[in-house]
Amino acid sequence: MCDPFDIGETLHSLAESGEPLTIYPNSMREPLLARIARVDPEEPHFTLDLAGDLPIPAGRATFVAALDGNAKLQFELEAGWGGLPGEPNLVPAVFPESCLVLNRRAAPRLDTPVNGNFAATFTILNKQFELPLCDYSIGGVGLRATPGQAQELYLGRKLKSVRLQLGPALTIVADLDIRLLRPFRSFLLGEQVQVGCAIENNEMQMRQHLERLVMSNRPLART
Repeated sequence: MCDPFDIGETLHSLAESGEPLTIYPNSMREPLLARIARVDPEEPHFTLDLAGDLPIPAGRATFVAALDGNAKLQFELEAGWGGLPGEPNLVPAVFPESCLVLNRRAAPRLDTPVNGNFAATFTILNKQFELPLCDYSIGGVGLRATPGQAQELYLGRKLKSVRLQLGPALTIVADLDIRLLRPFRSFLLGEQVQVGCAIENNEMQMRQHLERLVMSNRPLART
């Protein structure tokens, strides 16, 4: 989403619904919460209403919000993040140049077992990567990277000929399209980045392999 009118309409709908924004500052371990207090499409500016007493640290931050319960909005901004005079919790911001709208997966997603053999191996500019898989579905996979590894990754990047090890008995080679980058903190591993990828060349045989894997590992419904 790149049109300022569409971005303004989306931010206005978030302000009207009171949907919370989760803010991931690059220099903080824990995210912050806020709501959009008001939107001025003429400037184009909007104002954040921060929850709690912690300010947003100066620098780049990633913003994530739910849209209508079936999609997520994600964008990045960089600023000094100073509050309004006498109202430090009200922080003005400019419209982002673009927003990423992330639809929820149409296919069931399964988390990988902690000690299972699930990983993605690929090469970028002669540099070898092996990232653990945190989840998978018929249409895509979720990878886990360190902040250093994530510097080589960006939204929209194509990863060619990725070797996906999906348990002890299934290995497939696929092209991946990076659709999501979300920083988070793991209790055991510290700062991490979730890398959500869609499978580009999901041919019939590959899809059948993934369908069998998903169905065989899906938890049974209780009766």
